[in-house]
Amino acid sequence: MRRPILAANWKMYKTQAEAEAFAKAFVPLVEGAGGVDVVLAPAFTSLSTLGAAIAGSRVLLAAQNVHPEEQGAFTGEVSPGMLRALGCAYAIVGHSERRTLFGESSELVARKTEALLRHDIRPIVCVGESLDEREAGRTLAVIEAQLRESLARVPDGRAAELVVAYEPIWAIGTGRTATPAMAQEVHAQVRSVLRERFGAPADAIRIQYGGSVKPDNVRELMAQPDIDGALVGGASLEPESFARIVRFDAR
Repeated sequence: MRRPILAANWKMYKTQAEAEAFAKAFVPLVEGAGGVDVVLAPAFTSLSTLGAAIAGSRVLLAAQNVHPEEQGAFTGEVSPGMLRALGCAYAIVGHSERRTLFGESSELVARKTEALLRHDIRPIVCVGESLDEREAGRTLAVIEAQLRESLARVPDGRAAELVVAYEPIWAIGTGRTATPAMAQEVHAQVRSVLRERFGAPADAIRIQYGGSVKPDNVRELMAQPDIDGALVGGASLEPESFARIVRFDAR
């Protein structure tokens, strides 16, 4: 049984003070929500502040990006060792906004994934298709290519540490959401590719859905057999909203 993982990607929102205020409101709301992993990914500037604010709680810290090198003349970049020193348990790589707005390739995502694993930080590796690709019937081909290239450097023995996030680009921040059946179809394909790549350990890899996940649709999404969590954008910016998502199975 895979343990669900609900992760908040705050993107370029929240100052340090706002991140701290969020944590003070949010942590008490989810302390009783057992059986799931809860992750917050703030901007780099808030990692230290948020890490201190959630210390001792069940909430884990994540970064939104990383540079694959250990150190060097890379102005504006942050290394995996720096993230580890701040207490990051996870880091997001290959998000569609990094791929489309900043031109990041799957080969670069593979290097970042490898670097994170060297520092025992679990990568959340994002894949997803555009609306044009979906309408052209290329969804599964696009996802498979991104997966194979982005995970090319993962040692077989580290596969279970991965998290994969399927984020249809056409559903991110648009209010449009893939139906649970549509999401499950792609998640099942992701699982198939992972099994081809890693064998039996692929069954331990958690696959998140991301794309306008909200409190009112998360439970139906999470009921699908290959959806093991959610990577949440806008609905994670308010503590009460994200707490409802984390507590999706509360009766």
